[in-house]
Amino acid sequence: RAALAELLERLAADGDTVTAVFHAAGVTSGTRIADCSPALLTEETAAKVRGTTHLDALLGDDLDAFVLFSSVSAVWGSAGQATYAAANALLDAVAERRRAQGRVATCVAWGPWAGPGMAQGETGTALRRLGLVPMAPETALTALWRALERDDSGITVADMDWARFAPAFRSGRESALFGDLPEAAP
Repeated sequence: RAALAELLERLAADGDTVTAVFHAAGVTSGTRIADCSPALLTEETAAKVRGTTHLDALLGDDLDAFVLFSSVSAVWGSAGQATYAAANALLDAVAERRRAQGRVATCVAWGPWAGPGMAQGETGTALRRLGLVPMAPETALTALWRALERDDSGITVADMDWARFAPAFRSGRESALFGDLPEAAP
């Protein structure tokens, strides 16, 4: 937090005003909730949680945008990603609290993006098997732009293969989460 505060002070001293924040930090893990200790939770959520809370506390109300990159894992859960889902859920909560305080905030729960990143390799292969299709960066950025234009506080952006995803999602339990989406109907 001290390093961020120093950076913001240095920018202000140089006449550079921060008008928008896009917080996209994150670290995935394969930690199951049963294997999660308080120390491991703190370690695996630090990038998202600490960054978000420090930015929220240190930046004033005069921002045009305060954008947090969350994940679909916080929206509907993701097997083996308990700490990652928890960190992303905190981002969603911070955005809602900021909005309730009359401050700008947009939290985007992203599905996987195509190309280099957290959803490549084995992780990307597993996500595709489940029906989460990697989005072209241009498509994702267009969705982000639209969310900012509409002043959304929270939005989920994902490219879904519903024929794969919906049956797998409902295989262990019934869920009404996607009940109103015709694409997800059995």
